[in-house]
Amino acid sequence: MALSNILLLSQIAGYVIAFILSLCIVVPMSLHQDDFKGHCLLFSTGEWLEADGQLKVSWASQCYCNYTIFVGVMLCLVSVIQIYRLSIFLYRGTDSSFLSAFIDVLSGILLCGMTIIAALMITLGFMAWCQNMTERFPSCELAAGQDIDRIDEINTKHFYIQLGTAQFGVWGSFTTWVGLSVCALLKLCRYHQLENIRVSMYRERQRLINENADSPGSSLERESNNTESTATAE
Repeated sequence: MALSNILLLSQIAGYVIAFILSLCIVVPMSLHQDDFKGHCLLFSTGEWLEADGQLKVSWASQCYCNYTIFVGVMLCLVSVIQIYRLSIFLYRGTDSSFLSAFIDVLSGILLCGMTIIAALMITLGFMAWCQNMTERFPSCELAAGQDIDRIDEINTKHFYIQLGTAQFGVWGSFTTWVGLSVCALLKLCRYHQLENIRVSMYRERQRLINENADSPGSSLERESNNTESTATAE
């Protein structure tokens, strides 16, 4: 096994971390939607009623939560595939080709873009919800578990830790995928450098062959060989 391939080992370790962090997005966001009866608190606002102290919620679109879950699932699947693929390379003592390294760079950049959008959605959307909570409670954390919306029958007991975990997972995933994209880019640059070295060596070899063929010494040697051949024939 190519244990000396530090870059390959770093990629495998990075994908393992990315897989764990993707679960920190999918699991809490799914549990949150289950607790909130399909509603999504991201960017949801509301008005506190003076009569009973309940929150009249204007629920935002479910697309915010659905998108973050989709991104988490995508990161999870890609991480599993890459762990399996690179582990085979490590076992066989080989590495990916130039084309696959190029695809890794493109996919890494794409996933980084998707992840940063999900990270902003979770962070800004959670802040918007917490602004409503702090209108009645000293902090957003203290609002967890409070009976604030009987009409929708939501369970607020775990929303703070769920969204906090998802926020940690999505920003950690973004950082990890940036690192994985850099590793893939370094591998691509190394392949490009090796290809340039091969081309340069080939050109240098051809130049030396042509110089030897056109040098005076080579001409004299050919004439000497021709003279010896003629004398032998006579």
